[in-house]
Amino acid sequence: MAQNDLPLDVRLMTGTTHALLGLLVFMLALALAAWAVRHPVWAIESITVQGDVTQQSEVGLRAQLTQPMRTHLSGGLLVVDLQQVRQWFESLPWVRQAQVQREFPNRLLVTLQEHQAVAWWGQAGSGQLVDRYGEVFQASPDDDAGLPELAGPLAQSAALWVLYQALSAELERVGLGLVRLELSERGNWSAALHTGTRVELGRGNAQQLQERTRRFTATLAQLPAGFVPALQTVDLRYPNGYALRVRGVTTVQPVAGADAARTR
Repeated sequence: MAQNDLPLDVRLMTGTTHALLGLLVFMLALALAAWAVRHPVWAIESITVQGDVTQQSEVGLRAQLTQPMRTHLSGGLLVVDLQQVRQWFESLPWVRQAQVQREFPNRLLVTLQEHQAVAWWGQAGSGQLVDRYGEVFQASPDDDAGLPELAGPLAQSAALWVLYQALSAELERVGLGLVRLELSERGNWSAALHTGTRVELGRGNAQQLQERTRRFTATLAQLPAGFVPALQTVDLRYPNGYALRVRGVTTVQPVAGADAARTR
């Protein structure tokens, strides 16, 4: 007898039976899959960390492993959320980037890239540092190694670091060390030298600021002996020269060198 020749109630019962059997098979498959992915053979037994590990250690990482993350890792290698693990590692001090990979059957491989501190952000000891990409991060170095200071709007941290390198190289040619570079909210640049001298750079783009600095370093040899260590301020904001303030001595007007300086 053809299927269509069966009574309606029989056809409905047959269809319902097939649907229930299909649902049962599907549920059994899901249960089997859940059991398989959570089987002890996939339990995460180790996390291998490689890459930049100067500031991190296996003991230190284990101590910082939070209970929520421990619970998350207990789910097994097949179900662990690699994105969540990556974000956790990147939340640790000194970690700039992390890559997380599964290594079957029961290990995670984590590759770290650490921040390399090149300057303090704000002021020395602030707990904020700048890395070689100009990114600001939270950390406290064991040894600051005389790091310079950068300060300004957070969005300009990369520009500050790029300009610092250029100005520092120029000043080092004449024996001056740049220890601080600052950008005000109004766009004014200023710097501090290792001698304690404050340098007013004014407004402008990187090229203009570098040109003003070169104008100063190019004429530094014209200053009288003993002026450089005693410089209090250098004002480079003039279009055709600069002004100096030395203990008891000042320029009365902007000059290309220091020939017009006179004792007050």
